[in-house]
Amino acid sequence: MIYKAIKRVFDLVCAFLGIVGTSPIWILSIVLTELSDPGPLFYFANRVGKDNKKFRMWKFRSMRVARGANEASLRPDQDRIFWWGKIMRRLKIDELPQLVNILKGDMSIVGPRPALPREVAQYTPYEWQRLYVTPGLSCYWQIAPHRNQLSFDEWMALDVKYVKERSFLVDWRIIFRTFRAVLFGHGE
Repeated sequence: MIYKAIKRVFDLVCAFLGIVGTSPIWILSIVLTELSDPGPLFYFANRVGKDNKKFRMWKFRSMRVARGANEASLRPDQDRIFWWGKIMRRLKIDELPQLVNILKGDMSIVGPRPALPREVAQYTPYEWQRLYVTPGLSCYWQIAPHRNQLSFDEWMALDVKYVKERSFLVDWRIIFRTFRAVLFGHGE
């Protein structure tokens, strides 16, 4: 299908240009993460992609490294996020390393967010449809107003909507609305 081929070329070009164009932010993030909380620079999360393929999703680490055996259980997650990590999360900088996943073909610029393995294990046939396409950096859920208040069923409905409606026009609409959401804080 021509859409898939062009979309893959688009993903490769955008991911490469995105890494090059944001390289100063990568350097700043690496330095500030190391100064804030020395340890690994990246966080790797196990995710499920197209056709139930497992992969490791890259993110900049935004939480403190647990130094003691019980530290993680004593602190709520919000207390474990270091100051630069809070900024990275708010500005979505922590997601920049997912451009590497796009280069590798695990992800796309636009598509349903990568699924957690424990969620996929409980999917209904309806929800399974979201695995028909490559997961993305942005999607309908990412740009939805008050996205964190949406139910799981509403989120899945948005992903299935994308699977059924995907096109160049839909992808471009999502991309432009993603920039607006990041710049103006919409979608939280």
